[in-house]
Amino acid sequence: MSPMPSTQVLLKSARGRWIVAATVLGSGLAMLDATVVNVALPYIGRELDADMAGLQWTVNAYMVTLAGLILLGGGLGDRYGRRRVFLIGTVWFALASALCGLAPSIEVLVAARALQGVGGALLTPGSLAIIQASFSRDDRPRAVGAWSGLGGVAAAIGPPLGGWLVQGPGWRWAFLINLPFALLVVLVTLRHVPETRDEKAEGRFDVLGSALAALALAGITYGLTETGALVPLVLGVALAAAFAVLERRRSPDALVPVSLFRDRIFTAVNVVTLIMYGAMGVVFFLLGVQLQVVSGFSATAAGAALLPVTVLMMLLSARAGEVAKRYGPRLPMTAGILVAAAGFAWMAGIGQGSSYWLHVMPAVSVFGLGLSAAVAPLTATVLATAEDRYAGTASGVNNAVARTGSLLAVAALPPLVGLVGAAFEDPVRFDAGYERAMVVCTVLMVLSALITFVTIRKNVLR
Repeated sequence: MSPMPSTQVLLKSARGRWIVAATVLGSGLAMLDATVVNVALPYIGRELDADMAGLQWTVNAYMVTLAGLILLGGGLGDRYGRRRVFLIGTVWFALASALCGLAPSIEVLVAARALQGVGGALLTPGSLAIIQASFSRDDRPRAVGAWSGLGGVAAAIGPPLGGWLVQGPGWRWAFLINLPFALLVVLVTLRHVPETRDEKAEGRFDVLGSALAALALAGITYGLTETGALVPLVLGVALAAAFAVLERRRSPDALVPVSLFRDRIFTAVNVVTLIMYGAMGVVFFLLGVQLQVVSGFSATAAGAALLPVTVLMMLLSARAGEVAKRYGPRLPMTAGILVAAAGFAWMAGIGQGSSYWLHVMPAVSVFGLGLSAAVAPLTATVLATAEDRYAGTASGVNNAVARTGSLLAVAALPPLVGLVGAAFEDPVRFDAGYERAMVVCTVLMVLSALITFVTIRKNVLR
């Protein structure tokens, strides 16, 4: 019997496990960093004399470049090799993390975070595209489920790790911790991950489209974050419209192939992703600050509050991928998103004097249960509705949509609920804004569940 080609690796094989490990470690860097930073925000604000807008930009500068360039990152991987681009992104991310850790001011930190996003845009789509292109078709849903679950673990480990770091060696180590992990990713990838690419890729890269996407997001984000910044907001919307027109005219050389959106389910799942991750982005941005500023938790305790999500994602995500393959993604996704919405509604009650065991852990656990049920089916559905040759691009589109949802929601919602200026230093003011934000996030999750139930009506994973 001839050996199995590198693009038909089995999940149960040693090489399959190493591929999952490398891609989880790589994508986990980006997710870990995002959640670590959220816990460190009050410390960053005090040491660097930043206001709420500065804290929003500490999160959003990373998201602007990540969301704006992640499509280009997926296309580069498809063309020049997914492993190669994944490695370049990992090294870039590590160097930018070092700059973040050494930043002397909030302005330098925001600039360094933008550079981090460039690295994330190269490594994030490559991690999932490597799995989609390397594993046998029957093993892909299980491999994606394992990637989602273990990646979720990395994201959930971030807050307790961040809390421990900021209370110990300091918030700068929330960024410097990335360096040894990045080295491990490089070593494992070089040794165990096969190179894959789209052999049919041709034409020119849509550099203009990438620039328009990044500038549009930057303008819209600035306009939503800064009070009275109407001109950047209008300019950002105009650039977004220009991007949409350009992509339609430049097909098939467009950054976003129009053919992907001809599939109704692909389009619907990305709409769900936009809304769902927008709500989640706001929750992750505000919850750590709420627990420290209003509820009186230490940074370590505030970070550890999300540990139930870690456990549930680790135990249930791979199983959710198998359930979605057998019965279809519609019901697992709908039920999971609704359960996560119930968790958000419960979180709205977290405030002054809240107990971890009575108030925080139950709400976070309900959210984690819903997230575990929804993420793997959602991710597998996005990839299953695209041709294999567009694995990197489809992954990039979905990641860009997720990051854009989080970016825009974190920029727009805090000011709308009164969280501006030095609100993070005023417990009463922050508590009122936090509660209103949780109600909005709950409504957004219910809306995304409704869209899922109405639009996904067949099993695309078979």
